[in-house]
Amino acid sequence: MKKVIHTLFPAPWLSVALALMWLVLNHSLSRGHIALAIILGWFVPVFTASLRPTPITIQHPLVALKLFLTVGYDVIVSNIVVATAAAKFGKRKPSGDFIRVPLELSDPNGLTALAAICTVIPGTIWSELALDRSAVLIHVFDLKNPQAEIIRFKNRYEKPLMEIFQ
Repeated sequence: MKKVIHTLFPAPWLSVALALMWLVLNHSLSRGHIALAIILGWFVPVFTASLRPTPITIQHPLVALKLFLTVGYDVIVSNIVVATAAAKFGKRKPSGDFIRVPLELSDPNGLTALAAICTVIPGTIWSELALDRSAVLIHVFDLKNPQAEIIRFKNRYEKPLMEIFQ
């Protein structure tokens, strides 16, 4: 029975997230949109199951919530910092540069989440993952102290992801 449920719903949290996202984006709770949300929530995970490397198991949901709020806060603050720096571009040029961050995180889903976090936060770009997954090269918009940025990155993003996925 459990195998049948897993076959029908290979990623239940993804199904729920997709259905909710459909409803939020359409600003509607009509029967038609609810039906489409359910179909989308079922269809996408079933037909993309082979693309996911390993099943996702979240070990600590409260840590995941805290990380979500941290990333949300960082997105807002980084938007302000980047916009302010762009407005003052003539006065002081940002000193963007690449840094190599050693990684302890090895779970493929955790690494995917880390790449998404780097992508969504203005001023940081995930550039390259080492072949052995031991380090990531990221570009920081205005890098003042590389060592402090590495410590911040590991504490704010990598450590919570390790708690969640490993």
